[in-house]
Amino acid sequence: MSQYTLSDDQITIRDMARQFAAEKLAPHALEWDEKRHFPVDVIRETAALGMAGIYVSEASGGSGLSRLDAALIFEALAEGCPAVSAYISIHNMVAWMIDRYGSEAQKQLFLPPLLTMEHLGAYCLTEPGSGSDAAALKTRAARDGDHYVLNGQKQFISAAGAADLYLVMVRTGEDGPKGVSTVLVPKDTPGLSFGANEKKMGWNAQPTRAVIFDNARVPVTNRLGEEGAGFRIAMSGLDGGRLNIGACSLGGAQSALMKALSYAGERKAFGKRLNEMQALQFKLADMATDLEAARVFLYSAASAYDRQDPETTMRCAMAKRVATETGSAVANQALQIHGGYGYLQDYGIEKIVRDLRVHEILEGTTEIMKMIVSRQIIASNGMGR
Repeated sequence: MSQYTLSDDQITIRDMARQFAAEKLAPHALEWDEKRHFPVDVIRETAALGMAGIYVSEASGGSGLSRLDAALIFEALAEGCPAVSAYISIHNMVAWMIDRYGSEAQKQLFLPPLLTMEHLGAYCLTEPGSGSDAAALKTRAARDGDHYVLNGQKQFISAAGAADLYLVMVRTGEDGPKGVSTVLVPKDTPGLSFGANEKKMGWNAQPTRAVIFDNARVPVTNRLGEEGAGFRIAMSGLDGGRLNIGACSLGGAQSALMKALSYAGERKAFGKRLNEMQALQFKLADMATDLEAARVFLYSAASAYDRQDPETTMRCAMAKRVATETGSAVANQALQIHGGYGYLQDYGIEKIVRDLRVHEILEGTTEIMKMIVSRQIIASNGMGR
């Protein structure tokens, strides 16, 4: 629906991603969900479309697109499968961090296979004892000559076991954020192992495992940035990550809305099609309106990111909260319109409901988003106008 202020190029990018989703993702999404299959072969096809390094600089071999462009892509892909789109967004975050913070040697070594998706990336921040309180992470990287020796465990890591490169936040110094550093750990590193694939409510088209380090030796040359810069690096990725996951919610909800519209035009009750009943008409109107409002909000936050607005972090937190809550609400209403059929796997609605629910938790919970916003408005006595 929304044209916002999209350029012709942006509309072309969005439509390209939407076509890929319709042809390559949507026809298989239910099967992937049921079989807990991670469609690596299909995901790798997105690299040829420039979707492996969407906002990696052109100088490093990426597409050099904006965060608004990225939101358009992830929203469109999520119309086919939110879980697959969300993983592609994570891969892009890893590639961007290497481009943004890596040395030239690191870029030359790690980026080329990520940008072709010969290698897949994974982002490792959360631990069993530190989720929202990310600065409390315990995974230790002890210096031993030209190496770090890693010990500890990361939790809820998307693509763990399947990914080839792990961007890991580790503790190299004191407690708190100043003691955190970032290292790149290849999959074949001795001492690196993985837990069982978690049995989840949704996101079954991508594996989620613990990442375990048992005296895993990583060269110091694999550290991104300086020692102690890791928490800042981790947080810098989250503004964009929140936009991306919000976009995935919008795309999933848009798919649910379209399914509800189609069903309401076919299903009859009490001698009328559902879409002839005012109560259902009003419900559909509310769903479309709420979704469009969230979409414009998210696009506005992405534009703020692109122009380096000083309130970017707050606006991304606001948009993430609104987009993910709205996405879940719209998908749930779509299920309600389907009645009992919405509860069946064959109609695809319940999968969207399950996939979108976790978006209110990852990349910062709804409560953390409120904390970010409240701190900002209290400190500044309001928002910039």
